[in-house]
Order: sequence, then structure tokens, then C-alpha cells
Amino acid sequence: MIALEGVVKRYGATTVLDTPSIAFGNEGLTALIGPNGAGKSTLFSIVGRLLTPDEGRVTVDGMDVATASSRVLARTLAVLRQDNHLAARLTVQDLVEFGRFPHSGGRLTTVDREHVERAVDYLDLGDYRDRFLDELSGGQRQRAFVAMVLAQDTRYMLLDEPLNNLDLRHMGEIMRLLRRMADELDKRVVVVLHDINFAATYADRIVAMRGGRVVADAPAAAIMRPDVLGDVYDTAVDVRQIDGRPVALYYG
Repeated sequence: MIALEGVVKRYGATTVLDTPSIAFGNEGLTALIGPNGAGKSTLFSIVGRLLTPDEGRVTVDGMDVATASSRVLARTLAVLRQDNHLAARLTVQDLVEFGRFPHSGGRLTTVDREHVERAVDYLDLGDYRDRFLDELSGGQRQRAFVAMVLAQDTRYMLLDEPLNNLDLRHMGEIMRLLRRMADELDKRVVVVLHDINFAATYADRIVAMRGGRVVADAPAAAIMRPDVLGDVYDTAVDVRQIDGRPVALYYG
């Protein structure tokens, strides 16, 4: 379980995150939604120890994130940041192997290589393993980063806006893969999304944030309502049922 207790983050006089108490990990796939500046990425960064909160505490399966061993934490929690660009010119194989670093320390064992192969196969990257990342399409590159996270073999996977800069087909592809990981591999996936319709289609639970606070937290059907979404985004949102699924419509 990932638990945040009274976590507050400020920059000067501005509070960018204020979460009295929230936990993740019971559901297979949880989506965090909300407008820009809602605090979603800040929350992720604090859970992943990329930022230090000014108040409060984060635990992962009882471990205090502030004091836990980096290697132990990285064997439990994997974080894919929004800005996942690398300066080094790596192949897909290199990148996925990097996901095993918390286990191997850079010296891959037979077990590590098995995890790498499983991740490459699961993300259907076998034909691209020797290609450099800058030779791939955006969708292929994002699959490679997800494979790296999968190879890390953690219980919890946090992905910050993994659909950024992808076309519609590749957005759906990534979300289907994350859903499969939750269902088939028993992963606990928490993902930041801007597309609320993808959240409603694939997530078990939606957590909506605004102004650094959680303003709604419920199954998709309870979130996908005009009043709830209108409050989250401070704009009129229509919700229609199409083929039995709620679809949010915004006309500007």
C-alpha cells in the first residue's frame, strides 16, 4: 500500500500539494486526473522521493519513503517520469536492462536477463531490441520505457502522463498494456492522465485533483458526471452514454 499522510508541498508562499490522507494499492489501475497545476506530478515526485514534502509522511508497504534504502524502495516501487528523455544513445535492450539496476547493480545475472526478456516479449519489442531509441516512433519509444519499468519487477508502478505526445492508436495501445499488467501480472498501476475518457475506460478508480487537493475519489462511474467533472475542471462538461460507457464531451 502507498499511503500519504498529511503531505504538504510549498514553493515559497504557494502551496502546490495538500493531501490530508490518501492511499493507493488496493485497485489494479488507478488514474489521477485534473487540470494543469493540480498537483498530480508533485504527488508522484514525492512518492518516488524525487521531491521532499514540507510536511507529512509517505509510506510504501510500511516503509517510510524518506528513510528507506534506495535499493529496497526501487525493488518495490517503479516511477516513470513525464520527462523520460535520456541524453545517452541507448538501444531498447540497453534501456530495458537498466530497469534491473536495483536488483543487479549493473551486473546482470541469469534471473535479471529472464526478467528483461519477459518484459521485451510482453511489450512486443523483440523486433526493436537493437534499435536506438531515437530511431523509434513515439509509441514504440514509450513502450520501451514501460518495458524498462516492467523489468524492474515492482509491486507498484507509477507512470506520469505516459500518453503525452502519442497519437490516438498508441494512446489506446499503452492503456491496454497497463490494464493487462494489472490484470495478468497483479501489478498496482497508478497513472496520471489528461484524457478523462481513457481514465474512465481503463481505470478501476479515478482520483481527481484540483489546486493541490483531492476533490473526488471514486470508481469511474461516480466521477464521470457533469457536476463532478465541471467542478474538477471549472468548465462545463457533458457526459453521454455511448455503447454503455460514459464519455465526456467538451465543446469549448
